[in-house]
Amino acid sequence: MRVLVTGGAGFIGSHVVDRLVAASHSVAVVDDLSTGLAANVNPRATLHTCDIRTPELPRIVESTRPQAVVHLAAQAAVPRSVEDPLFDASVNVLGSINLLESCRRVGTERVVYISTGGAAYGDTDVLPTPEEHPTRATSPYGVSKVAAERYLECFAGLASMAGLTLRLANVYGPRQRPDGEAGVVAIFARRLLAGQRCTVYGDGEQTRDYVYVADVAEAAEIALSSQATGVVNISTGRETSVNALHRQVAAAVGVAREPEYAAPRPGEVRRSVLANARARTMLGWAPRNPLERGIGATLEWMRTMIAQGA
Repeated sequence: MRVLVTGGAGFIGSHVVDRLVAASHSVAVVDDLSTGLAANVNPRATLHTCDIRTPELPRIVESTRPQAVVHLAAQAAVPRSVEDPLFDASVNVLGSINLLESCRRVGTERVVYISTGGAAYGDTDVLPTPEEHPTRATSPYGVSKVAAERYLECFAGLASMAGLTLRLANVYGPRQRPDGEAGVVAIFARRLLAGQRCTVYGDGEQTRDYVYVADVAEAAEIALSSQATGVVNISTGRETSVNALHRQVAAAVGVAREPEYAAPRPGEVRRSVLANARARTMLGWAPRNPLERGIGATLEWMRTMIAQGA
C-alpha cells in the first residue's frame, strides 16, 4: 500500500516506518523534526518536513494520496500539556483534524491512530484496564488524545474510511530520547551509564505498563492490514513501579545507586496497566519482549550512542 506515517522520524514512528518498509509498502513520512530526527527515517521512505497544523499538510497528502495512514505525530509530554494546554490541543486536536480532512479529500481508506492508554483512562479501579472502561483523563494531554479519537470516529462515519485507535501503554526502547520529559527507561539508562543519580518524582510506587517499541511497531503493521475498527490496547498487562524499574535498569547497568526523590508532577496517573485481550483476539497480537530483554536492548543501543558522542 501507499502509506503515510505522521511523526515517522520520532521514536515510535521510525520503528513503524522500518516495519512497513520491510513489508514492501511505499512509505511517506511527515514530521516537523521538533523531536524526531531525520537520521531515524528509513532511507527507503520519503521524508516531508512539515507541521501537521499547517496548510502544507493537505498538499503533501494530495501529492502522496495515501491508501492508509498511521498517525503518530503529537505533543506527547504530560508536563508540557499542563503548562501549555493551548499548544497541546493545537497539535493533538487541530493537527489531527487537518490530517483527517486531508485524508477525506483524497479518499484514504484506513487510518490507524496511535493514542495513549494510561493518560486516557486516568486513575481507574479496574486493573488491568480494558478498552470499554470510561476515559477519565487527568491531564490536557490525555484529554486531547481522546478528543482526536472521537474525531477519527466522526470522520470514519463521514467518509468511506475505516478507523482504528491503538491505545499504547508506556513504550520504551532504542531511539527514545533521554533528554525529554517522557521516556523514563531512556532517562534512567542514560543517567546510570553516565554515573549519575536518577530523579524519581513522588514516592516511586506509581506504576506503569512498559511495552517494547518493536512490539508496538508490529502491532501497528498488523493493524494497518486488518479489518479491525474501534479501540484496542497495546500493552503487556504487567504492572511495574518506577522504583522497581529503577532497580532493574541499575542492575542491568551493574551499579548500586539509589535515586533521589522529588515532588510528584501534576496530572500524572498513579497506577496504569492495560488489558490486552482485545489485541490478542482482534489483531492476533501479543507482546514478544519481556521487560528484562527490552532493557538490555535499550542499554546496548544507548551505549552505542554514547560511544558515538550522541
